[in-house]
Amino acid sequence: MRLRKRAVVLTAMAVGTALALSGCSSSGGGGNGGGDATGTVTIAGAFTGDQGTAFQNDLTAWAKKNAKGLTVKYTGSDAFQTSIVAQVKGGTAPDIAIFPQPGVLKSLISGGMVPLDDLTDVKAATADEASGLPDIAKVNGKTYGLPYNINVKSLVWYNPAAFKKAGLTVPTTDEEMQALSKKIIDENKGYPWCVGIGSQGSNGWPMTDWLEEYVLRYGGLDQYNDWITHKIKFDSPLVKKAAQKVEDTIFQPGQVNGGGKAMASTDFGAAGNNLFKTTGKSGGQCFMMRQGTFITGFFPKDIQAEIAKNDTTNINAFVLPTPSDAVTSGTLGGGDLVSAFKNTAATKKVISYLVSKDFGTNGYAKDWGSALSAHNDFDASLYATPFQKVAQDAVKSAKVFGFDASDQMPGAVGAGTEWSNLTQWTAGQQSLDDALKAIDASWPQ
Repeated sequence: MRLRKRAVVLTAMAVGTALALSGCSSSGGGGNGGGDATGTVTIAGAFTGDQGTAFQNDLTAWAKKNAKGLTVKYTGSDAFQTSIVAQVKGGTAPDIAIFPQPGVLKSLISGGMVPLDDLTDVKAATADEASGLPDIAKVNGKTYGLPYNINVKSLVWYNPAAFKKAGLTVPTTDEEMQALSKKIIDENKGYPWCVGIGSQGSNGWPMTDWLEEYVLRYGGLDQYNDWITHKIKFDSPLVKKAAQKVEDTIFQPGQVNGGGKAMASTDFGAAGNNLFKTTGKSGGQCFMMRQGTFITGFFPKDIQAEIAKNDTTNINAFVLPTPSDAVTSGTLGGGDLVSAFKNTAATKKVISYLVSKDFGTNGYAKDWGSALSAHNDFDASLYATPFQKVAQDAVKSAKVFGFDASDQMPGAVGAGTEWSNLTQWTAGQQSLDDALKAIDASWPQ
């Protein structure tokens, strides 16, 4: 799923005064990392708007207290993934770059990227991170990227008031969740699930997340990663088992209003609106929606106003339960990966802060409502919303963290045939077997 691409389009605002990245570099010493940690460190990334402002403010506050003589300047751009490639090739890379997708980061390693192992104690920095997170951008034993911020997709959103009115209880196991769905259908209360996989220009990506949830849990982290590199095919017992679980959960009659055809044509951002209806089945009321932490920005304005007040009367979330026959508990998500193109004392100091559990303590965690540290030991009391705490609990309680698979696959697949064929499968236009075989056939040779 191209979550960051979608988010960037929605928040395409300049952060402060744009910096000319050409020629920018730390003034804190030479290429060997010598000298004092002073001067200006430039950072480029894809996030903008309120998130970019919160990020800059945190770094400014940190530098004022901990790095006298050091200035950190962040520039966000909705064209980051294109511009960073050109800058690296042209020898004008920023000191630090923050990548939303590991594939782009890895493609630029040969362009002068500095292993983070040369800049900070990677082992110590990642000691409290979930299994899978520290290795997302590890190549040939070297770590070229670490997350400063992550997002969680393994959340099920629900309306507490609607649950109470309908006499429903939040499930804690997969068996309880299936029983809850049956109860909603049998008692004609509405539809268990709100699902939409439509997205302008990128139909189908929400279904890749559903599939990834169960490939990760049924296969474990190693097989999940083998699937990303096509060592394990889409047309394999593992992926078929995961897809069958998806079918059992949301494809069965009565699970979603309108079934697969409606899922395929409903915009993912609008699907959750029916969580807040009170008219029952006749009005299309649904009770649960599996979606990432970012989805709150698509809820109705009155619900967003409640969220801003930390009011969970009409919206909350729980962790998607792991099936009893899974091999591991897992959390699916993504993140922003910090990388470096300069080895200076100033860059080292900034990098060490960004990848530590201290990042966010100078305002970011409270100022950006979707902030989530990659560190399990981050002080949850610093978060602004209860949903950040739910997301942190999801990561802490899971044995492994799976970084979005489609974002790591070749673009022709992860943002191409997987989207289109899974959409056809959802809509009933293609069988599961045919969809999976078609995706395999499209894999670049």
